[in-house]
Amino acid sequence: MIRRPLFSTTATICLITASICAHAQDWPSKKQITMVVPFAAGGSTDATARLLADKLGKELGQQVIVDNRAGAGSNIGSAYVAKAAPDGYTILFATSTIATNVTLYKNMGFNLSKDLVPVSQFAQIPNVLTVNNSLPTKTLKEFSDYAHEKKGPINYGSAGSGSASHLSGALFNSLAKGSMVHVAYKGGAPANTDLIGGQIQAVFSPMVEVLPFIDSGKLRALAVTTKERSSRLPNLPTVAEVLPGYEITLWNGVLVPKSTPPEIVTKLAAATQKAAADPVVRKTLAEQGSIPIGNTPEQFSKALTAEIDKWAKLVKLSGAQVE
Repeated sequence: MIRRPLFSTTATICLITASICAHAQDWPSKKQITMVVPFAAGGSTDATARLLADKLGKELGQQVIVDNRAGAGSNIGSAYVAKAAPDGYTILFATSTIATNVTLYKNMGFNLSKDLVPVSQFAQIPNVLTVNNSLPTKTLKEFSDYAHEKKGPINYGSAGSGSASHLSGALFNSLAKGSMVHVAYKGGAPANTDLIGGQIQAVFSPMVEVLPFIDSGKLRALAVTTKERSSRLPNLPTVAEVLPGYEITLWNGVLVPKSTPPEIVTKLAAATQKAAADPVVRKTLAEQGSIPIGNTPEQFSKALTAEIDKWAKLVKLSGAQVE
């Protein structure tokens, strides 16, 4: 009597697994695909996800709808996908935040390495160091010296404790041996609003979020955080040109629940790679300052492992804590 329920449960699991595998070759003919975006609608991540969703739908011959599930620094939406059926019909559009959260949160609600499978990175995004126009620093070198020599207060805003904008500033402050003070906001938009208003002096923002302010002259851009200069703002130096060893690169990409059949992972990765190579997509990303990637599951997996380690060091350096 003890063994019968156990056998029944095991048989049920086997039947479910067999059913999923049987449908893998026909995927995604069964129903529409839901792409979960673990951030609010209307933001830069949401816009990029919708760009990808549209192209994936055309590549796969099945509608891909976006489902925004924001909260807990992207953990709520990510956990939802981690616990979803591994049938290819619920996928995650994650950002580099998911790698940061491994160290930042004691409990993400799921295990990134065990519960999700990397499919393909879609794009890289540089952060841009922008300052208020009244700050008496016209170049990156002047700003670095200003911070190092404590010539005046530099309060740098961020999208929140442990966010990429916070960690970008913390690394800069460490390498410049500066005296910058971190000011955490509930999102990048209010931080940039206060930057324009002069309440704070600097923000390290994703390029796509601040390009309108840079182009209109409301903010002064001093540098990009990536290893190489951006084609969107080619005259801006990299931070590493003044502070060797500095590099912060953001990214986004697709992941699926563990046990998703390899056939589905391969097909979804191929579709994502084609979307990243699409001329219209590349043009749109370039206008945002982003760089298309479209790598393989194996390449993304290797990159994600390195990213978890990299962001862990930055979280510890910054002393970031989740409020």
